[in-house]
Amino acid sequence: MHSDVSRAAILNLLRLLLMIVLIAAVCGGAHAGQDASSSTALSTDLPKAVLPSHPPAIESVHGETYDTFDVNTATEAYLAKIPANKRAASDAYFEGGYWLILWDFLVGVVITIFLLSAGISWRMRDFAERLTRFKPLQSIIYSVELILVVSLLDLPMTIYEGYIREHKYALLNQSFGPWFKEQLINLVISLILLPIFIAVLMGFVRKFPRTWWVWAAGASVVLILFIQLIAPVFILPQFNTYKKLEDRSVRDPILSMARANGIPATDVYEVDASRQSNRVSANVSGFLSTQRITLNDNLLQRCSMAEIEAVMGHEMGHYVLNHSYKMAMFFIIMAVLMFAYLNWSLNKCLARWGDAWKIRGITDIAILPLAMLLLSIVGLLTTPIGNTAVRMQEFEADMYGLNASQQPDGEAEVDLKLGEYRKMSPSPAEEIIFFDHPSGRTRIHTAMQWKKEHLAGAPLVSGPAQQK
Repeated sequence: MHSDVSRAAILNLLRLLLMIVLIAAVCGGAHAGQDASSSTALSTDLPKAVLPSHPPAIESVHGETYDTFDVNTATEAYLAKIPANKRAASDAYFEGGYWLILWDFLVGVVITIFLLSAGISWRMRDFAERLTRFKPLQSIIYSVELILVVSLLDLPMTIYEGYIREHKYALLNQSFGPWFKEQLINLVISLILLPIFIAVLMGFVRKFPRTWWVWAAGASVVLILFIQLIAPVFILPQFNTYKKLEDRSVRDPILSMARANGIPATDVYEVDASRQSNRVSANVSGFLSTQRITLNDNLLQRCSMAEIEAVMGHEMGHYVLNHSYKMAMFFIIMAVLMFAYLNWSLNKCLARWGDAWKIRGITDIAILPLAMLLLSIVGLLTTPIGNTAVRMQEFEADMYGLNASQQPDGEAEVDLKLGEYRKMSPSPAEEIIFFDHPSGRTRIHTAMQWKKEHLAGAPLVSGPAQQK
């Protein structure tokens, strides 16, 4: 039986060669250019008095008009601002992230198979059973053991990926002590939340052995929403200091934009993200009553007001377009499918290797490493689906932000700063598979297209009547 397990593990690793080939192919792919398209005026027989009003033309510092402005040329001009050495470093960093997806998966495979084949999983279960006969408490004790063991085995990869590599690309401002302290905080939070969640899941498995996967999917979504609800109040402040933005020259235009877009915002928050890195960022965090818009101090210190307004318009787009609720629905669908697959695959694996791993059945808590392994496989294969779902919402927020802020050049400038750690010009395959945001080139091109359609002489600005 152990030899069968080894052969199965080898076959799984061989299948990963497909992923390696895919990564190598998309990393070397050439970017396909995007053609700018222009809108045409619609004819109308309405009298001039009842024609809808048209937005005013935006001012151009270089005197461009709709007829003289070329979207592709403007996009390339912005991209040319990035020095070649910095662009190469950014590309190398981001492309390295593709391989980290693979290596993280491989490390997870090795750890979970080790826990199962070496008998560590059933020994941790037996230890929990010796301490108590209460099943939920057994699940909690085992989960704490599992989290600690996995965290210890994964520690070298965590240090390389989160500390050594980030310092190599000058993206981390922390020394090892403060950085490691944050990892310990993460661990403590995991030890508080995950064992309770796992105990609930195992309760569903014992109570509903045939339909447990439906209940588990619902519970996982509830957990995600719960974490979103408490994160701004209890979790995020463990890592950074959040305070209300007091600078009226920045705060008041943002709140004015919020009111203009129907957002009942009374405060904007600032976070001292420069403790960790120099990355510019803003986000909408929380859920329901705890949802808030936050700017990091790097954004405030490094960006112009036009850039800040572009970013905040984007974040307001997430709120107005109800992206949190839409992603919750997406998570529900994905969770049901993944847990249905897990139910099927667990039973298949137990029929073949359950005795060798001393797993008594699907209700046995010692099955968790196997569940982790199976979910990691489907998680790897569905990475493009999750990335595409998020990327589509990010594009929607980009479009909303451009219309809300009317700062296309501010959007382009901040996209260049995001390009310090994101590849600006990926191939189409790269963008589909690995990008959870539109690429820098896509975002700048979109901003320049928006700008063209709002310059003097554009059909959108002039209107049919004014063109006569």
